Amino acid sequence: MARATKTKSGTTSKAKPKTVARRGLMLVLSSPSGAGKTTLSRLLLGEERGIELSISVTTRPKRRGEVNGRHYHFIDAKRFEQMARDGDLLESADVFGNRYGTPRRPVEKALKQGRDVLFDIDWQGTQQLREKMPQDLVSVFVLPPTIPELERRLRSRAQDDPAVIRARMAKASGEMSHWAEYDYVVINRDVERAFLDVRAILAAERLKRERQTGLTSFVRGLQSRL
Repeated sequence: MARATKTKSGTTSKAKPKTVARRGLMLVLSSPSGAGKTTLSRLLLGEERGIELSISVTTRPKRRGEVNGRHYHFIDAKRFEQMARDGDLLESADVFGNRYGTPRRPVEKALKQGRDVLFDIDWQGTQQLREKMPQDLVSVFVLPPTIPELERRLRSRAQDDPAVIRARMAKASGEMSHWAEYDYVVINRDVERAFLDVRAILAAERLKRERQTGLTSFVRGLQSRL
């Protein structure tokens, strides 16, 4: 039987079902350098509502043109170590003598408010996230269609000298060996098709029953109107 409530005029009406809330998710894109994760990340941030990029903390010096709080949160080594000791980092890594890490609080706040957080990190950072917050993690590994195409993309960027490109190609095999640790694999033959695939993954994961935190009350509200 439907549950009724009195209106100001004294008549009765059936109570409306409560709306469904959603917990956000952590979307990780990983790939060998040149496979396309940075391009896909940029497209997602430009086209999708309700998703934001995780801003890392780092101990490296700020470069020209970088903005604190937009590109990174620039902190000293002492502050970084304190955050690590206090459990305030979801993941961290040492890269060429500098420290990088993901602050826990902004991510947890976003997820609680129903916003999704995008991560552009490698397999090691993804493993750390899975250990800390496995129920919130959705991981996607992006593969190139062929090795010659991967090298072509690296050279076409015109950002690195030949020695750096050779180093990135040599590192690619080790990075690709971790593909089976990810929830999804997207082969980036065409960036538009790959982008549609990633958007489809995001859409499906947003609809998972366990992420719709108000679903039980919503269904009971529907049943009360029958």
